[in-house]
Amino acid sequence: MGSHGKRKAISLLDSFSFAINGIRIALLTERNMRIHLFSSVIVIGSSIFFSISTIEWLIVLIVIGGMLALELVNTAIERVVDLVTEEFHPFAKQAKDMAAGAVFIYAIISVVIGMIVFWPHILKLLSF
Repeated sequence: MGSHGKRKAISLLDSFSFAINGIRIALLTERNMRIHLFSSVIVIGSSIFFSISTIEWLIVLIVIGGMLALELVNTAIERVVDLVTEEFHPFAKQAKDMAAGAVFIYAIISVVIGMIVFWPHILKLLSF
């Protein structure tokens, strides 16, 4: 906000542009974001290979979208904490660790969901 509390109106196109730029920056600077994107490509390829059902597709896409979105939020929290303080502070570390913990929990749940979705397809493939 400016000094008078007024905000400049931002066009919808600008909003999309800012969002895409945020995703681009995260992909360029964050190893974990690239790992999540690579994993997502593998999962989508596996989904196509196994011809998963519509419901399974919905679940897979929600999990992928949630993982990528949560990683972006984690990165944003890390950046804000780094902006606020360059010195070590236990609350700054806790905020970063908690955000990373949220991503870790979601990643574990994502793997479990992936196993639930894909295991029957893998067994079917192996049974000839």
